[in-house]
Amino acid sequence: MGKADNLLRAMGGTITESASHRAAPAAMPATAAAPTLAPDRLAGVTRSKTALEIPIAKIEPDPDQPREEFDEDALRRLADSIGTRGVLQPIRVRWEEGRGRYVIIVGERRWRASQMAGLAALPCVVDDRPATAGELLAVQMIENCLREDLKPVEQAKAFRALMDLNGWSGNQLAKELGVSQSGVVQTLALLELPAPVQSAVDNGELPASTAYEISKVEDPEAQAELAAWVSAKGLTRSETAAAVRQVAVSRKGRPKGKGAGRPKKITERTLRYPFARVTVELRKGDGLEAILNALRLAVGDVEAELAGKAQEAA
Repeated sequence: MGKADNLLRAMGGTITESASHRAAPAAMPATAAAPTLAPDRLAGVTRSKTALEIPIAKIEPDPDQPREEFDEDALRRLADSIGTRGVLQPIRVRWEEGRGRYVIIVGERRWRASQMAGLAALPCVVDDRPATAGELLAVQMIENCLREDLKPVEQAKAFRALMDLNGWSGNQLAKELGVSQSGVVQTLALLELPAPVQSAVDNGELPASTAYEISKVEDPEAQAELAAWVSAKGLTRSETAAAVRQVAVSRKGRPKGKGAGRPKKITERTLRYPFARVTVELRKGDGLEAILNALRLAVGDVEAELAGKAQEAA
């Protein structure tokens, strides 16, 4: 019942009570009661029963949240905005009886920033639906993927956790989250890289797409060496893919076992021209494709150096 109905009922009661102290007027012909019309802005609108203002002290983060790190500078900026404009979007929480606290499903970043801003309470949407750990993680992943809040390796770990919790294949995961299958494959490949390379990806020193190409190298030590070299040279993904092919060719046919990780003897291939002589050092067993890849990389280095000199002269 709306405010208008309550007001009419209150007014009607007052009128009736007042009339009882006076002579009743002459009876009037009965007419049909006019229907009470809601404003257009309220047509089809219902009030939510789950939105609450909850004390921040009664809210805590989900320990299984896929996001592991929060940028302090970004949190301070958000805290400044919240201090000025308030929280523009409620967070989503669930009540956990065992903890006696509301646990965050989505919105930990806003909760942290609100604490920094000194807020006592936070607008929350309470989700009372029963959900498994896999379903909760799926909700968090969808939210974070849409907002692009997760770092690449965090996303890869969350993908793997979702697959393990729900028994999903990579294809099922892609369908559930609405992401491409190739994206899932490339993201999961980051988990095959050594920790230093994963850190370089999450720190922005190495693009995730480039790291995916490096993951095609089987030996972790070679992956780390190649990643450091690619990062130092600033190679593109295509240039990295060419380097990966070269590494694969150079390692093909090596004996396994003791000493298998050591490089074989390096030989040289010299190309002579009337104006210059170009020498390429090759690992034994490499062929023309390796020479071509090496020359392409060398050309890229020279072009970058020339471009740098041109900028200095300008």
